[in-house]
Amino acid sequence: MYAIIRAGGKQAKVQSGDVIDIERVKGDGEELTFAPLLVVDDKGNAVSDRDLLAKASVTAKILGESQGPKIDIFKYKNKTGYRRRQGHRQKYMRIEITGIELPGSTKAKSTAKKSEASPAAKTSTDKTPAAKTPAAKAPAAKAPAAKAPAAKTAKPAKADSSEEE
Repeated sequence: MYAIIRAGGKQAKVQSGDVIDIERVKGDGEELTFAPLLVVDDKGNAVSDRDLLAKASVTAKILGESQGPKIDIFKYKNKTGYRRRQGHRQKYMRIEITGIELPGSTKAKSTAKKSEASPAAKTSTDKTPAAKTPAAKAPAAKAPAAKAPAAKTAKPAKADSSEEE
């Protein structure tokens, strides 16, 4: 089972036991809870219903904090003496996903009912395959009308460049 969660403006695909770095979340405590955007169970059934996902949760344990790589920012404009130097290090929090909870997987039950009904419908019909009918073609778009060539007009003679001056 895996889930897609949103943390720090980014989305991450997580499973139970994964260790990921997210942007630092302020707040005390040893455990975080995320609301999943999508949950896929072990059978491959995706749950994206907002009502079900509102009740679902992804829990994580905080392992520690770290900093990302140093980013140097240097602004420069030549011939003016304009130079600005700045640096930045993003703060990250390392978390371990401890569990994904999805109460009442009704989505999986409804797909199972549909799959059971479809084989029964196939057995009651004739064994002969249905004849293929060609799909109805859309009428072809009209080609643009052929245009008559434009009448040639006499071009005035070019004036010498010495006369214009």
